[in-house]
Order: sequence, then C-alpha cells, then structure tokens
Amino acid sequence: MSQSNNHNGATSAEGQQTHNSEPQAKVKWTLVGPGLVAAATGVGAADLVATMIAGQRYGYALLWAVIVGTIMKIVLVEGVGRYSLATGNTMFHGWRELGRWTSWYFAPYIVIWGLVYGAAAMSGTGLALSALFPGTSLTMWAILTGVLCFALTWLGQYQLFEKLAAILVGIMFVTVVGIAAITAPNLPEILRGLVPTIPDGSFVYVLSIAGGVGGTITLAAYGYWLREKKWFTPKWMKVMRMDNSVAYAVTGIFVLATLVLGAELLYSANVAVSDNDQGLVDMADVLEARYGTFISKWFIVGFFSAAFSSCLGVWNGVSLMFADYVGHLKNLPQGHPSTSTGGKYYRAYLIWLTFPPMLLLLLGKPTGLIIGYGVLGAFFMPFLGLTLLVLLNTKHTPKEWRNGWFINTLMGIISAAFVYLCVSQVAGLF
Repeated sequence: MSQSNNHNGATSAEGQQTHNSEPQAKVKWTLVGPGLVAAATGVGAADLVATMIAGQRYGYALLWAVIVGTIMKIVLVEGVGRYSLATGNTMFHGWRELGRWTSWYFAPYIVIWGLVYGAAAMSGTGLALSALFPGTSLTMWAILTGVLCFALTWLGQYQLFEKLAAILVGIMFVTVVGIAAITAPNLPEILRGLVPTIPDGSFVYVLSIAGGVGGTITLAAYGYWLREKKWFTPKWMKVMRMDNSVAYAVTGIFVLATLVLGAELLYSANVAVSDNDQGLVDMADVLEARYGTFISKWFIVGFFSAAFSSCLGVWNGVSLMFADYVGHLKNLPQGHPSTSTGGKYYRAYLIWLTFPPMLLLLLGKPTGLIIGYGVLGAFFMPFLGLTLLVLLNTKHTPKEWRNGWFINTLMGIISAAFVYLCVSQVAGLF
C-alpha cells in the first residue's frame, strides 16, 4: 500500500493545489477524441455478432437493452474519467489503494487476456479481409493485422492513433447505419422494442447485449487516453463528459443499426447465421443476395473497421495499463520513461499482444487457456463497477467530485447486473 501511495503522489498533490484556480476548459466538438477511442476499441466483431444474433432471435424485442447498455457504459466511463481528472491518478493507482489483492487479480488477467485476445482480435480482422478478398488466407491477414497494429503503436504517437480511430469509427458508422437505413426498418416495431421486455430464455442474453456496447478492460483504459490527450485536472471535467457521452451515443447508434440488420434481414425472413465471427460473413452473403455485391462489400468494410479499431485500441490502451501496472509494482515515479507511451514496459506488452498469439493462430487455441480467459474476463466488469463505487464514494476522491445518490444507484444496478452475468458466464464455461 505504501508503494502505491508514493507512486503519482507528488504530481497528485501538485495537481490538487491548482484544481480550484483553473477555469473549466471550453467545450468544443473538435476536442472529442479519447471517448471515441474507448468506444471504438470496445465495439468489436464479437459485439456485432451478439447484437445481430439478438435481432435474429428476438426481432426488436431487445432493442431497449442496447440503449440501456449505452447508458451503462456512459456512467461507468464517466466514473473512470471523473476519478482520473479529480485526483490526477490512474485507475491502477486507485485499485492499488484498495489493497494488494487488486494486483493479484490484475496480473493473471492482463497476461492471459492479452494472449487470447491478441489471437481473437487478429483472427476477427483477418476474417473480414479474407471475406473482402475471396481466396486469400485468413491466417495471413490476421498476422499482417498484428504486425500493422504493432508498427502503428510502437512509437506511441497518440495523435496519429486518435485520428485513425476517428476515421475507422466514421467508416463503421456510415457503412452499417447506412445499410440499416436501406432495409427500411419497421418503425412501429422499433417503438415497441423501446419498451423493456424479456422474452423466454433471453435474460442472460439481455445482460450480454447491454454489456457488449463498448468493451471491458478498455473502459478502464479511458483514463490513460485522457492523460495522453493532456487532460489532467478537473478543468477538463465538462469536456470529458461531453467527449464520453457523444462517443458512446455514436457507438450506441452503430450497435442499434446492427440489431436492425438482424431483425429486418434475419428474423423477418427466418434466416439463421453462425453465432460467432463467421456470422458477419454470413450476413454479408444475405446482403449480397438481397441488395447486390456492392452493399455486401460495403458491410464487410464496416465489419473490418470495427474489428481493426478494436485491435488498434487494445494494442495502445492496454499496453499503457500494463506499463502503469509494472510502474506501481516497481514504485517508479509517475511519468517515468519506462512506464510512458513508447517506454520499455509499454513495448514489452505490445510484443506480448502481437507475437505469441500468432502461435495460437497457427496451432489452435488451447481449451484451458480459453476457459481461463473467459473466467477472468467475466470478473472484470463487476471488478470495475464495484471498485468505482468505492473509489468515488470515499476519501480516494475529493468530496466535490464524489458520486451523488443518482449515480450511486445506477452504478449499483450496473454492478449487480454484471455480477449476475459473471456468475452465469462462469457457470456456462464449466
């Protein structure tokens, strides 16, 4: 505990002296960035498949769950951002203040998660590219994806990374939302879908959809991207809240469009697609049969943009988290070159995310590793929600920036929902 208190301490104290004297930064649309990065990173191929399958099975009945999921992520990510700006500390600093047990959980999580996620993310992007260029190798594209992400994030140029993320989000939005509009969605059914209902057998599915609108560990990475943007103190609070809300509203619309595709093209026609990444290729085939090759390829471009933005975001954001984690273990001062973007610990995790997972692509993913990944991953969202509740209601956060009763209620409900989902997922794995 004493180590974590020293880490970041000098900067936090210095920041606290200036907090009250700094005016609020002016809100401008051009400032939107870290939230878009976080949201784009979180919405990958798996989230698109889950939402599309929900549309296939239940039509518009679970549309409300996508909206709830968007609100949940806005609340959680705002909490991450508020803690980071109010204290001047990183999320891992906050976790360390809650006890060493957080390190015992985080170490195996980030190691196993990185290995399996690296393979899954590269594979998902490779699948999109192999579908876009028929006859080419999925494994080849997956490996090229990993190498490209590695090269783009090695130097840690945040501005370039943010611009790439914004471009990919724009492509995702225009393609998928545009195609959803072409299907002429049934407005009365959409309105009925806004009324919360839980069809038989869909409860865990509801939680999965709500939890899928924008990531797991990447939610905690938001605080690190704020720092990369040079947003350090409470003067950026208003800008951060706009950044977060706009970003998740955009991705919420994107995910809603995916559900519309499932409802209009699959549910209404009683067509089934694969319940994995291949389902997106199956959807492209359905689009080609109904609207022609151009629309089909257009959809795959959107699929690629979603998958690649997730890869790029994780390679940067989670590597920053790992570097901060090692910095706390070694009691290094905040801003130490080894823990910064482009530092040796950041780059070490980039290597771990990129090259060992390529062996899994070639050899297949061991079942035990997948189970470990699933168990640790299921625990992360309850971990984030519950630790935020503690950090944002106690001395760890200045009183002015602590939760009010409304946010506490929302965070409590969100945490309870994720605890239930965690238990269900772990039970399903065994």
